[in-house]
Amino acid sequence: MDAITDTGFLVAFGSRNDHYHEWAVQLAQRITEPLLTCDAVLAEAAFHLGDAALVLDFVRTGLVQSVFTISDHVLRLTELANKYRDRRPDIADLCLIRMSELHPKHAVSTTDASDFRVYRRNRREAIPLIHPPKR
Repeated sequence: MDAITDTGFLVAFGSRNDHYHEWAVQLAQRITEPLLTCDAVLAEAAFHLGDAALVLDFVRTGLVQSVFTISDHVLRLTELANKYRDRRPDIADLCLIRMSELHPKHAVSTTDASDFRVYRRNRREAIPLIHPPKR
């Protein structure tokens, strides 16, 4: 499975108390290649989990791979920040939108589908998502 991951998946996978934990574990069992992500997502996950070592272990074991450098894409990220200013996107979301443009065959794994249903890659294209079923 080729995918880009948002913070929510990592938090759900790393926390047995998260209500999406089972979904994340089932998704992780289908992963054959590292999930692509960015440093902003890793930092958010470490913050929410309260465990930087766990998040670094996700990288070390190949669950995720950080493949995005903000400074290489700052102009496009600024365009996206301005376009979605009313939604107040964080840096991680902007990076994931851009990563989806760069990796069009990869869906974005997220527990926050509401924002990603609004965001568009390449200005008009819906971003394919992998998300837990609605409760």
